[in-house]
Amino acid sequence: MKRLNWQVRLGVILVLASAILYIVHYAVFRDVHYLFFYLLHDIAFVPIEVLLVTLIIQQLLREREKRSRLEKLNMVIGAFFSVVGTRLLVYLSDFDPKLQTVRKDLIVRQNWTDREFETVAAGLRKYDYGVDIRRIDLEHLRDLLTANRDFMVRLLENPTLLEHETFTELLRAVFHVTEELENRPEFRTLPGTDFAHLAADIKRAYGRLVSEWLDYMRYLKLNYPYLFSLAMRTNPFDQEASPIVRV
Repeated sequence: MKRLNWQVRLGVILVLASAILYIVHYAVFRDVHYLFFYLLHDIAFVPIEVLLVTLIIQQLLREREKRSRLEKLNMVIGAFFSVVGTRLLVYLSDFDPKLQTVRKDLIVRQNWTDREFETVAAGLRKYDYGVDIRRIDLEHLRDLLTANRDFMVRLLENPTLLEHETFTELLRAVFHVTEELENRPEFRTLPGTDFAHLAADIKRAYGRLVSEWLDYMRYLKLNYPYLFSLAMRTNPFDQEASPIVRV
């Protein structure tokens, strides 16, 4: 309401200032025909000004603001993968019994085009993610997630995440796994039904993690070649990956 009142006051002041200037103009030149000629001339140009300001300049400003928000958002996503996301991806993928069927598709190369990224993403949407819950050290997974809980909470507090629904859903899925594991004092005596429940929760987080990782890799390739180089050399799906540059 205060902002609206400020805008109304400004509008009234500008209209009064314009009226005063026209009165001064008439008082000096005493030419009504000349005055109305330029008044109509100025009014006739108003639609073009509206077009330039609202449809062109505003659009350019929105695009610039959108790029700025996207940049900040990808910084947040990059921090997530640097701190916990990649380690979590490495750990969960080791227990994916069908990973070999898609592993080669996830070894991103320097010469990949947008079409190749899109083709792999489309294939992954049909992939049946899964983990062998009996082989996972659930205590280790719980410790990994709880150790990074505060960091992930801070990520959720970032307002830029409101513009990235899929990454927000990924964080929610990871937080849910964390809470499920934290609420179980031990895992050796869990019934099969509970193992199946945990497997479904982990599967949800794992699938979203892979999808977001691939999108982030494409972003790095297009915008930050030096970060993309390290990401390729630490690819969690490449069994021969090494951060050491040898060629």
